[in-house]
Amino acid sequence: MSSILTNTGAMVALQTLKGINTKLGMAQGEIATGKTVSTAKDNAAVWAISKVMESDVKGFKGIQDSLNLGESTVAVARQAAETVTDLLVLMKAKIVAAQEDNVDRAKLQTDIQALQGQVNSVVGAAQFNGLNLVNGTAGASIDILASLDRDTNGNVTASSITVNTQDLSTGAYTAIAAFTGSTGASANADTAGFTLDNAAGTGNLVIAGGVAFAAGDKVSVNIGGKSASYTVTAEDVAATTPDDMVAVGMKNAIDSLGIAGLTVDYDSGTAGTLAFTNAGTVDLTVSAQYKNAGSGGLATMSTIDVSTSGGATTALGNIETLITLAIDASAELGSSQTRLSIQSDFVSKLSDALTTGIGIMVDADMEEVSARLQSLQVQQQLGIQALSIANQAPQSVLALFR
Repeated sequence: MSSILTNTGAMVALQTLKGINTKLGMAQGEIATGKTVSTAKDNAAVWAISKVMESDVKGFKGIQDSLNLGESTVAVARQAAETVTDLLVLMKAKIVAAQEDNVDRAKLQTDIQALQGQVNSVVGAAQFNGLNLVNGTAGASIDILASLDRDTNGNVTASSITVNTQDLSTGAYTAIAAFTGSTGASANADTAGFTLDNAAGTGNLVIAGGVAFAAGDKVSVNIGGKSASYTVTAEDVAATTPDDMVAVGMKNAIDSLGIAGLTVDYDSGTAGTLAFTNAGTVDLTVSAQYKNAGSGGLATMSTIDVSTSGGATTALGNIETLITLAIDASAELGSSQTRLSIQSDFVSKLSDALTTGIGIMVDADMEEVSARLQSLQVQQQLGIQALSIANQAPQSVLALFR
């Protein structure tokens, strides 16, 4: 049946042409944006996942900057610690030279003071972007943003790498004459040193800080290359005889070293006195130093004085402690720098992997889109022809009325 009111063929051709035009528009959109999923309308699930991943990539870019800044800061501190170590080794050479009697100790002391000034200069200049990790002003540690961790529920938490700071400053050292009366006590009596000859060598270490001690102060003794220390407690300070409390603590620490032939006697009748006797077969060099609770790690460096024979002996034990501290600081900072470098490389690779994953989900396959566009253009032309033919069909009805 022919009808001039309802042209079914034209309707079918029109719907087909609309579908082709819709697909053609989508293909042209993919070409223009380069994406198969550019809006939530294209594919809501894939679009949502890609946007979360894109936000993570942006976050990792910020983390990369944080890691780079942290690594640079630690690198400056590590270099400073290594330089301080080298300077202390040079200082040790001067101190060793001062052990001889036929030397000009005054000139050696002048050289040592120059090296001490250089150490202070290096430590003071070791800052990056205003943060100094070796002068004792940055606290015990700093946290450097290292990652964003997302769990299966979508919750995000930040994780950090903790870098322990190192105190290589001389600090605000306050002399309290902690070893007054000791064998080989220094001028300010905060260091002491003597040699215990083998078989019968003796010497006394007198703890004389008294009420001047504060909780956290440390008394250290180096004996024949082995070190022992005792940290003053609040109970020690509050005791009737703080000297004796610290002396007993120091004796126990020395006894735990287990040095063959060494005997350390404590007599409660003589305040704070430890009597050393060496019955062994080798000479033992003893050096003691006092450190303020709030003073810098290298505080006792300023007490080194080789202008006298006793001072030179004491300085030899003290410099070993300082060198060990600087070496440990360098190693700790070097380890932290390595960890930051590894994390930085990982974050960079992770960011690249996420970016690739996003591309796989939403990027258009341009070869496929190009082929599809050509096909749709041909279908569009055919659809227009079909619609034209369908629209001409009612014209044939006129022939029935001629």
